[in-house]
Amino acid sequence: VVVVGNPANTNCLIASKSAPSIPKENFSCLTRLDHNRAKSQIALKLGVTANDVKNVIIWGNHSSTQYPDVNHAKVNVKGKEVGVYEAIKDDSWLKGDFILTVQQRGAAVIKARKLSSAMSAAKAICDHVRDIWFGTPAGEFVSMGVISDGNSYGVPEDLLYSFPVVIKDKTWKFVEGLPINDFSREKMDLTAKELTEEKETAVEFLSSA
Repeated sequence: VVVVGNPANTNCLIASKSAPSIPKENFSCLTRLDHNRAKSQIALKLGVTANDVKNVIIWGNHSSTQYPDVNHAKVNVKGKEVGVYEAIKDDSWLKGDFILTVQQRGAAVIKARKLSSAMSAAKAICDHVRDIWFGTPAGEFVSMGVISDGNSYGVPEDLLYSFPVVIKDKTWKFVEGLPINDFSREKMDLTAKELTEEKETAVEFLSSA
């Protein structure tokens, strides 16, 4: 089950709770559009293609609190794979405008087109489902909103939160052991807080309905 309609993460969580016979791991929400946008922003900055960028991460909610993280991302520049921070050499852009652009890209598209980003969303859904079906390429991970139970990144249990995942045999697993710096920790906690509040509001609403 892939949930796309906003608030995607919380809608997905409520859907999984409403269908308890289906394993929670079988539900995911789309943060691949944000993931693709993050790759594109890095590619534009470096004059390479989006396919030359891998292992960006979208942490958290598909909202303006999401945290696009490139601390672990790699880019292929002239045949050599280097870290994004090393390639771009502009930490203030990576910690500022880059994050804001990815966070607010959906709103910017709607403002410009008066419509949502239909084609790029459709492409992201295809990417998401293709990776569930065929698995992720060796050495690469993707971002996907999944149940947070059992994660090692300090994200509260029972949230539908976007994590870096690898997929094999139609089963996703968290990418484990990535070092998280203080800057990232703060951003990850902020988006988890929003998701916790969204969940509480949704559960309250449903119990009174």
